[in-house]
Amino acid sequence: MGGFLFGYDSAVINGAVTGIQKHFRVGNGETAFVVAVALLGSAVGAVIAGRLADRLGRVRTMLLAAFLFAVSGVGSMFPPSIELLGFWRVVGGIAIGIASVIAPTYIAEVAPTAYRGRLASFQQLAIVLGITVSQLANWALNQAAGGESTGHLGGIQAWQWMLGVEAIPALVYGLMALAIPESPRYLIADRREDKARAVLLEVEGPGVDLDARVAEIRAVLASVHKPRPKDLTGGRFGLLPIVWVGIGASVFQQFVGINVIFYYSSFLWQSVGIDESNSLLISLSTSIVNVLGTVIAMALVDRIGRKPLALAGSTGMALSLATAAWAFSHRVGKGSTATLESSYATTALAAAHVFVLCFAFSWGVVVWVLLGEMFPNRIRALALSVAASAQWLANWAITVTFPTLSDWNLSATYVIYACFALLSIPFVAYCIRETKGRPLEEMG
Repeated sequence: MGGFLFGYDSAVINGAVTGIQKHFRVGNGETAFVVAVALLGSAVGAVIAGRLADRLGRVRTMLLAAFLFAVSGVGSMFPPSIELLGFWRVVGGIAIGIASVIAPTYIAEVAPTAYRGRLASFQQLAIVLGITVSQLANWALNQAAGGESTGHLGGIQAWQWMLGVEAIPALVYGLMALAIPESPRYLIADRREDKARAVLLEVEGPGVDLDARVAEIRAVLASVHKPRPKDLTGGRFGLLPIVWVGIGASVFQQFVGINVIFYYSSFLWQSVGIDESNSLLISLSTSIVNVLGTVIAMALVDRIGRKPLALAGSTGMALSLATAAWAFSHRVGKGSTATLESSYATTALAAAHVFVLCFAFSWGVVVWVLLGEMFPNRIRALALSVAASAQWLANWAITVTFPTLSDWNLSATYVIYACFALLSIPFVAYCIRETKGRPLEEMG
C-alpha cells in the first residue's frame, strides 16, 4: 500500500494538470511548479526516512507516511489558491519520500535471501499499479464530468476528486501497517529478541536456525555504530564509492525521462494534437504496459540477475527514445495548435509504449532492488535515504524543466533523454556489482 500510494500520488497530477491551469488561470510555469514541488518534498522525506526508521521503527514510520498521504489528499482537494495546493503537494511528497525508503528497507530486512529480489519487486509492482489506478481514476472522472477535468461532479470539479480520492487508500495503508510484524533487525537493535525470533520463524519458516540467525544479525549490529552522515564520507570524491554508485543509479533512473510519461503524458499528447479525453486514455494504456513490464521483471530478477536486466533495459530505452525523438521532429506548430501526421503519431505512441516496457522490466525494478541490497548493514538505511533523495532531486529537475524544454524543442528534449539511456549502459557494466543470491550481511 505504501508503494501503491507512492505511485498514485506521484502520477495522479497528470490528469489534473489541465484542470488546475483552467481553474487557477495559470500557465505552464506555474503548473510545472505545482507538479514538481511535490518532488522536493519527496527528497526531504527520503532524507529523514532513514533516521525515522531507525528511531521509531519501520512500522511506525509507515503509519506516519499513511497519515501524511491522507491529509495531503484532503488538502489538495480543496485548495483556495495555487500556492496552498503547492503546500499540500509538498506534504504528499514527504509521504512519498518516506515510502520510497521504508518499503525497500523493510522488505529487504524481512525477506528470505532466495526470494528477496522478487519480494522487493512487489514494491515496484505496487507503484506501477498505483500509477495505473490513478490514470484509470483520472480517465473515469474526466468522462463522468463530460470529458473536461473542470467539469463538476456533486458540485466539485473532476480534478479535485482526482487529487482527493487518495485519502481512501491512505487509510487502508495505515490499517494494514498495524497488521504486519516489525523488522527483526530493528527488534534486535531495540533489544526485543523474543519478538525478533517470532518474526524470523514466521517469515523464514520452521527450518530456520533461529539461534544462528539471531546471532548473525546481532554480530553485525554489534560491530557497527549508529550511522551518521560522516559515515558515508570517504574516497576521492567526498562520499564512499558505493554511495556514489547508489546515487548514480538513482539519477540515471530519472534522467531517461520516465516520469515525463507519468506526470505530463496528458499534456504531452495534447501538444501533438490529441484531445484531452484521448490523451488520458493513452496515459492509461502506458500504465498498463508499465504493469506488464514490472511483472516480467519480477519473474526474472532472481533468475538472471540485476545487471543483465538493467543492460537490456538501457539498450531498449535508448532505441525507443531515439525513435520518439525522430517522430516528434515532424511536429507542426506549438502548444494547443500543434499537430503530428498520423504515421508519425503512431510511431511516437509505439515508441513511448516500448520505452515504458523497457524501463519497467529493468530500471523500474532493478534500482529499487539494488538500493535495498547493495549497501553494508552499518550504513544501509542512511545510504538508501541519500540515494533516494538524489533520485527525487533528479526527478524534480526533469519534471520542472520538461514544459520549458518541450516548448523549446520536443524532439531535442527526447534526444537528451536518449543520451542518458545510452550512458547508463557503461555505468551498469562497470559500476554495478551483482547482488543476486548474496545475504545482506555479506554486503560490504
